[in-house]
Parts: sequence; C-alpha cells; structure tokens
Amino acid sequence: MLAQSGFRVTLLEQASQLSETGAGIQLSPNATRILIALGLGERLRADVFVPEAVAIKTASGGRLARIPLGDEAERRYSAPYWAIHRGDLQAALLEAVQANPDIVLRLGTKVEDFVEHANGLSVACRQGAIAADEHGIALIGADGLWSVLRSRLKHPAPEFRQRTAWRALIPADTVEEEFRAPEVQLWLGRNAHLVHYPVKGGTLINIVAIVNDKWAEPGWNTEGKREELLAHFSPWSWCLPAREFLAVPGHWLKWALYDLPPLNVLGHGPVTLMGDAAHPMLPFLAQGAAMAIEDAAVLADSLARTPDDPAAAMRRYERARRKRTAQVQQAARSNGRVYHLGAAEAVLRNLFLRLAGGKMLLRRYNWLYDWRTVPPGSIARPGALPRPQAGDE
Repeated sequence: MLAQSGFRVTLLEQASQLSETGAGIQLSPNATRILIALGLGERLRADVFVPEAVAIKTASGGRLARIPLGDEAERRYSAPYWAIHRGDLQAALLEAVQANPDIVLRLGTKVEDFVEHANGLSVACRQGAIAADEHGIALIGADGLWSVLRSRLKHPAPEFRQRTAWRALIPADTVEEEFRAPEVQLWLGRNAHLVHYPVKGGTLINIVAIVNDKWAEPGWNTEGKREELLAHFSPWSWCLPAREFLAVPGHWLKWALYDLPPLNVLGHGPVTLMGDAAHPMLPFLAQGAAMAIEDAAVLADSLARTPDDPAAAMRRYERARRKRTAQVQQAARSNGRVYHLGAAEAVLRNLFLRLAGGKMLLRRYNWLYDWRTVPPGSIARPGALPRPQAGDE
C-alpha cells in the first residue's frame, strides 16, 4: 500500500524464511474490499473458501441461529466474506511484494532499536550475529503481540485474559458431513466454545477451541495434549458428536490469549505501530487481521497526503484509528463473555439468538463490515472508495 502511494519501502522481517505455517483466518468484507482494491482479488479467490453462513449452536447441538454470509453478505457490503489459510494469504501478499521494485524484503533481520535525527531515523538491526543499520523517513512497527517497538516506546505489555486457544487443521474427509458444511460453525458452552470452518478450497477443516484456563507454560504458545483439551469439553455439557470431532486431530497447538487496553498515543515523531503491535485483541470477533489490513490502508493514505511530514501523518493515522480499534477490542471482549455464559444467563442468551434471527444478527455488524477507506494511490481516481465514515477520523 505504501509503495502504491509512491514510497520506497524496506520490510525488515525477523523470520529467516517464509513458509506456509499457521491455520485458518476469517476475512470479513471490511478487509476483503481493501485486498481487492489492491488488485489481489483474483489471486486470492483461487485459495479462499466462501462460507454460506455462521451457524450458531449450543454445546448440546441445538441450533440457535444462522447468520447469512455468502451472496447475502456480498450484496449487503459490496465485498465478500472469505475464509483462507494464513499461508495462502501470506503467499499472495509476498508475490505482490516481490513484484514491486519499490519494496525490498530483508529476511532474518531483527529490529532492536531506532534513533531519530534531522534527516529521519536510523534503525538498528541484527542479521544473525551481524549488526546492521537501516535508514528512512519513518518507521512502522508491525511486529505483533510482543512488539519490540511497542516496548521501546514505553507502552505496557499485553495482559493474559485467563483463556487459551487450541488450534488444529484436519482433512475434511476424516469427519462427518455435519462438520464439513460450508459454514463457520460456532458452538457455545459454559467456559468454552468451539469454532470450525473449511479452508484450502474445502479440503481442510480449521478448528479453534477456546477455553477458560490458566497458563503455566514458558512463552505464549506450545503443543497441547488432546486429553487436556477434552477435559474442558465435559460429556455432561457437550454432545458426543462435538467431542468426537475434537478427538480427531492428533496434533494441537495452544496459545495463551492476551489483549491490551487502548493506548492514548501509539507513536512518537515518525514512528508508529499497527496491527497487534498497536491494539492486540481477543479472537472472539475474528477481526485481528482485518484491523491490521484497515490500519495499512489508513496509514498509507495518511502518509500520501503529507509525504514531507511523516510525523504529522502518523498522528493523523493514530487519531483516525483510535476509536474504531477500541470499539472492536471491546466488542471482542464482550463476545468472549457472552460465548462462555452458563446457567440462567445462557438461557437468556440463547432465547435472544433464536428470536433475533440471522438477518437481524448480521445487521448488528453493519458498523464493522461496512467500513470503508480510500485505497492507496486512488485519492484522485474516479470511483474510489469513500473516505473513513463520520466518527472514524
């Protein structure tokens, strides 16, 4: 996006190689319209799966609601709702980066510090045992949950939220038809919930099980034992088909879940943060990646407006994003509480979902999915997407 706005960009990536790792990711219309505006639509369509709906169920298997996606979401928001493997999304972005002569990608390069000076800034890096410096007019920290740059800017560390996420991928032909349906299936239970949907053109099923939990492991992710996970899905609460489905994967990875209260000021001078470095959020709204994609569009647009004053552009971007990302963080936290309700509270939740119906539930997310911004390089182009909606800037 920055390159399309006329900047030369150096990407400093600490991974020594980019491989197809990770699991599934949901891309809602607020994210896909940006990717399509970038020219990645046809490339991504070869790998995405288009879910027809979000099917919400109880732990006992009862149907609560079916929120339409597919054609209904694309008509309503003028952009599709996609599910994709993270590796496929990364591959498409990598191809676009490598095809652009204004972008240099440096792998195996870890950013350690930066210094501002009269002509911009210098970034201290390390490539293995070799120290190196990079120079530029601005620095964007897109270095994730445990951002080095966030720490360097003296912001607080993320906080553990007493939940763990367990993730696995399995071949679609190893499970019953119910679990291969072309839907995002969301099962709600006391202190636990389950999400699964197809990826890789429907050949794989992505599974995410989230439970109220403690964390005593080193780091924030590790391999998990199937028996430990199943203990959170008691046969007294969870129906047999759901438990048998969770027993299929032989390999689970588990993550401790963190977020961070909204920061009043993200950056300083020509330095800012984006994505999980700026506003880590819980996964209960499936918006972590979408918010990073939105950040990229708004930041590139802001820098294009005042290319000679990157510090002013950074502050304008931060003001434009603060209210929206805080709202999404809060909505994700709220969903996390609602998903894990028990007893009488769960009865009321279930009654509301049944009475509301799928189309009304979809309308409740208009504020999220119908958000628009100007794609980079299109400020003066006829037919450009409208600028951020009132209240977002």
